[in-house]
Amino acid sequence: MMIKKFSVPDTHFSFKINKLHFSNVDLAKVAYNFIKEGEPHEGEIGDFLLDWLKPSEFIEVRTSGSTGVSKKIKVRKEHMVNSALASGKFFELPASSTALMCLPAKYIAGKMMLVRAMVLGWELDLVPPSANPLDQLYKTYDFCAMTPFQLDNSISRLHLIKKLIVGGGAVSPNLQEMVQGLNTKVYETFGMTETVSHIAAKRLNTKKKRKKPAPFKVMPNVHISKDSRECLVIKAPSISDEVLETNDVVEIITYKKFFWKGRFDNVVNSGGIKLYPEEIEIKLGEIIDMRYFLIGMPDNALGEKLVLFVEADFSEELLAELQLKVQSVKTLDKYEIPKKIYLIQKFEETPNGKIHRKNTLRSRIK
Repeated sequence: MMIKKFSVPDTHFSFKINKLHFSNVDLAKVAYNFIKEGEPHEGEIGDFLLDWLKPSEFIEVRTSGSTGVSKKIKVRKEHMVNSALASGKFFELPASSTALMCLPAKYIAGKMMLVRAMVLGWELDLVPPSANPLDQLYKTYDFCAMTPFQLDNSISRLHLIKKLIVGGGAVSPNLQEMVQGLNTKVYETFGMTETVSHIAAKRLNTKKKRKKPAPFKVMPNVHISKDSRECLVIKAPSISDEVLETNDVVEIITYKKFFWKGRFDNVVNSGGIKLYPEEIEIKLGEIIDMRYFLIGMPDNALGEKLVLFVEADFSEELLAELQLKVQSVKTLDKYEIPKKIYLIQKFEETPNGKIHRKNTLRSRIK
């Protein structure tokens, strides 16, 4: 079988890592040094850079595993370049923009930070992935990508970032409230490994307070529609050879904008009423400041009943307090009130730290 070669574009003349410019030839040497002598996060960066510099057409990327078993898939390097160009245009980040990389390079989000820097000509600084990546920094950056957990731990130093994208999990209402009034432009992104990082984004903090959440706006050259399940269908030839049928239930506003309602595999059919846990979780965000999620459990009368899991040590007092608080949420429809609340000391997680709902449920009902 013939392997098609990919002509790796040379790094942009403005590209820098930790203040130093590297051509492709230099980058190979840097990669070897990272692997041989660097910290663990630098070793991951080195592994990716060597894969990137090979004349092969594809890169192997591991999915997060949040909706199933984590697996390796192949993505085209050409598509990664196209995704980087689209992000640069969408977020208005030209050559010589300063960027901070604080995500692990073994997943697509971290890999794409490197590709964007090489292709667009950013000046990229590397720090170890951690819960509070801005803690020891005093320099201002034009751009950064974080998880919601990292954002939650970085609010007090967010003035160091001009534009921030947040992905890898839903941004809670409490966290959205915390970024209001900040000068940093904070965007929540929508995407998956198969779409080579994000295909849509929405601004979380604006000067005018919104009465309802903003929709996601799709990136350049991305076309959206819905299937018979009301799930998002993505057609984007520049980043995927195939039309992608997702399990994300959406409401399409225009050909460029949509609201995300939740995962089709998480929908709870309770007595013939379809409930979208992720939508209801947003409403509960105003009264719960711990990690939590909603899920369906088998029920003889309803088929499925909606239950609430909260990450906390068991306490009768806390349980009673949560039950009262849930009953007090006026935006909850009567069908959206969970039938039972479980306090779990520690949630099951995917390899990259996302809550694994189904595994947590299984561990509870064993």
